[in-house]
Amino acid sequence: MLQCPRARHRLSRLVLAGLTACLLAASTNVMAHPSSGPRIEPQKGVASFYGDRFQGRPTASGEPFNAQALTAAHPTLPFGTRVLVTRRDNGREVEVRINDRGPYAKGRVIDLSKRAAKALGMISQGTAPVVITAVR
Repeated sequence: MLQCPRARHRLSRLVLAGLTACLLAASTNVMAHPSSGPRIEPQKGVASFYGDRFQGRPTASGEPFNAQALTAAHPTLPFGTRVLVTRRDNGREVEVRINDRGPYAKGRVIDLSKRAAKALGMISQGTAPVVITAVR
């Protein structure tokens, strides 16, 4: 083994530098690949959908709202997050991308585009019980 205190000190510094580099690389990798980011727990609640009057208006992400796109508003999920929305009472599913903030009504967990609401069969009711799961 190494008997010289200086050699042990250099080795310790080298090991520390190596560990730091590994941690830095790992954290950069998480940022570069959102699929390996923090786990998003499934959410249960009520979904609603945007009315036609919002067509073309800017969303919180800056892109214009398009009722025919598979997009949605969520209060906290990062823009660009893809989620699977499953209607709890009939099992129908649709995958949407978060591009706006909302809904602001109590008990509601997501606001869907009209196309996504049609896919879930909720146009006539206006709202539906859903579970939201992040897509990886």
